[in-house]
Amino acid sequence: MKHSIQEMKRPIRRRMKRIVQKHSDGNYRRRANAMLLLHSGSSKAVVARTLSLSRSTLHDWINRYATWGEAGLVPALPGPPERTVNGSLCAYLLQLVNQLPSAYGFGRSRWTSEMLAAQIEADLSVPIHASTIRRLLPRLGIRWNRARPTLCIADPQKRRKMKAINKALAKADRDHPVFYVDEADVDLNPRIGHAWMPTGQQMTVPTPGKNQKRYLAGALHSQTGQVTWVEAEKKNTFLFIRLLAALRKTYRRAKQITLIVDNYVIHKSGIARCFLSHNRKFQLLFQPVYHPWVNAIERLWKQLHDTVTRNHRHATMKQLMQAVRHFMETVSPFPGNYDPCVKNARVRGIGSTI
Repeated sequence: MKHSIQEMKRPIRRRMKRIVQKHSDGNYRRRANAMLLLHSGSSKAVVARTLSLSRSTLHDWINRYATWGEAGLVPALPGPPERTVNGSLCAYLLQLVNQLPSAYGFGRSRWTSEMLAAQIEADLSVPIHASTIRRLLPRLGIRWNRARPTLCIADPQKRRKMKAINKALAKADRDHPVFYVDEADVDLNPRIGHAWMPTGQQMTVPTPGKNQKRYLAGALHSQTGQVTWVEAEKKNTFLFIRLLAALRKTYRRAKQITLIVDNYVIHKSGIARCFLSHNRKFQLLFQPVYHPWVNAIERLWKQLHDTVTRNHRHATMKQLMQAVRHFMETVSPFPGNYDPCVKNARVRGIGSTI
């Protein structure tokens, strides 16, 4: 199978960029860099001149990539030449890693070096040890890393919802403001996160044992970044209605207030619909299901937890909420006024307690 430089896929480009940035073998870095430059549209003459190569050497690298793909660029192992590891084996190893073990009859969901060695021996009739596979994989740009979960549930109304949201954002003005609205949980039990600590000494964070919770509801102005928020002891429809009342009071002159909200039940309850029916100024736009990144206020909640609740050492909920209120009162407008290095920020936000 011929490998085209112009059709190089994104995962291959990312692996080659890591090789250019971090690999210890200088010639390996030059070979990977040459393929990336050719893929970006540079001519062979420009690449040869940039990397101080002869045209014959560059043509040799191109032919090796066309024949073996990434494996053709891998430098030879130090010491005597190995008869087992060659370009075809490396190319087949990359092919195996990029597929599921179940496609080859294995019952496991992840490849192991032993399984890869057994499959290579079965298909290529080449005996190879698992330890050789483990040494070879990093040279091919393959790392043992944590997988990233992704959601496969699609919202059939996503296009319609996003069209309405984008239209509202495009027409937003002083008389028709648009807000990102969402709720956040504040737990007395601290959220555990990374921190600087001496090697071999793990930081300890005291926990109160029995957890207590408070809830925030916030509205982020899509244009000015101003934050309107309220807090409560329960996360119910009344928390949402209190936020609407705070918005109505703060933006009295607005002709229509558009809210971008998620599909949480308190935004759709009968009490909420009744309130909205008597307050025609508000318009709700529901974001697509399982699309939290559409709502920009999620970044505000992330900053809140990173700044205040993660690894906190407040013994009581009263102390914790004082820190939360200070953050919410100084963060507006967000993100323009957010600076984690400021010690004593001026109070500029809007806050209310229920």
